Amino acid sequence: MAIYTREEAKKILEKALSFSKADACEINLSGSNSGNIRYARNTVSTAGYRSTQSLVVQSSFGKKVGTATIDEFDDASLEKVVRRAEELAQLSPENPEFMPPLGPQTYDESITYKESTAKVTPEYRAEVAYKSIEPAAAQDVTAAGFLDDSAEFSAMINSNGLFAYNQSTDVDFTVTMRTNDGTGSGWVTRDYNDIDKFDAAEASKIAIDKAVMSREARAIEPGKYTVILEPAASIGLLQNMFRSFNARSADEGRSFMSAKDGGTKLGQKIVDERVNIWSDPLNPEVPTSTWNGAGQPLKKTSWIENGVVKNLAYDRYWAEQKGVDPVPFPSNGIMEGGDESLEDMIKGTKKGILVTRFWYIRSVDPQTLLYTGLTRDGTFYIENGRIKFPVKNFRFNESPIIMLNNLESLGQQVRVNGNLIPYMKIRDFTFTSLSDAV
Repeated sequence: MAIYTREEAKKILEKALSFSKADACEINLSGSNSGNIRYARNTVSTAGYRSTQSLVVQSSFGKKVGTATIDEFDDASLEKVVRRAEELAQLSPENPEFMPPLGPQTYDESITYKESTAKVTPEYRAEVAYKSIEPAAAQDVTAAGFLDDSAEFSAMINSNGLFAYNQSTDVDFTVTMRTNDGTGSGWVTRDYNDIDKFDAAEASKIAIDKAVMSREARAIEPGKYTVILEPAASIGLLQNMFRSFNARSADEGRSFMSAKDGGTKLGQKIVDERVNIWSDPLNPEVPTSTWNGAGQPLKKTSWIENGVVKNLAYDRYWAEQKGVDPVPFPSNGIMEGGDESLEDMIKGTKKGILVTRFWYIRSVDPQTLLYTGLTRDGTFYIENGRIKFPVKNFRFNESPIIMLNNLESLGQQVRVNGNLIPYMKIRDFTFTSLSDAV
């Protein structure tokens, strides 16, 4: 199935819209071509290629809404799916929060598509697996990894004159390395829009080195420690914090961003003044579409500036209720970092813990953003500026808000899960117990 051009997508959408008899109609068209390779026990286990496309029609009569989906785009099929959406709308109860479709919008040109990523071959994927498996086997380590690359498009049209289109490419890679004696584990993740930025050998070496270094980890007492968090560790907590920038849940008293007086924490200082967080769909390292699923344009937006909450996200309905302009939810998260490398941060640490990543993160208290979880795949004790020995994994209880108030230093930014997150050194990070799991 093809990745439709702007003109091809618009032609299909206009034809579908021409069949509409509803008061309002919104139609989304999307598709993707993606390839993957998976390996485990130092052997490729699966490889595949997938192509999908879908058209979704949302029809409304007043505040009654119906939705139908199809993946065939001939005229008869397009008319059929529009009629089905209209039938469902007539049967539906009214949606009290229904918002009519937006009118025409102006969007920035996105930078999410790279031809080299769209042209990844099976041979390239096999080479990625080889660059993990061969060096792992040479060091008595077993590799288990997954590479997924994709080219995608999305487009939308509505009865009020809006049309939007975007093409994008993505590559995601993770690999876990386990020593064959079962005592050491290392892990790494990489994601890009541009596959030319990806180095499978470099990423795999990091995971292999951590696996070898983490053999025969020692148990040390839980407690409060200075920690160096790699971006893959802190992102799990930070993403949960990003989700709290929701004006409605704050206004309704349901989130950390709810103030005790019944308002919100907009304009309040909540973390260290060195913390600056924003979103930007045109950042060259983490670009995203310049419009969201509602058809709203996405622009660079500050969320925390010098530790102060600068914006909360308002969807169109809640913005209308509050008499303010809508503020779209962020499509990425970018946290300002510093110049220090990971090596520099380790050298500057008298006593501390280096954490590769957290996993199995669960909410404990949404009002304080308190979470619990575990370290995994490489946790190390630092003494006098050097990694001294691996330590057994910990369970932690911590809030990203407390964490960012206990900030000691910021390091270089790294892309992780579509965000730019710096290395961070945090004091008094709370580890509550040990875990025997590697």
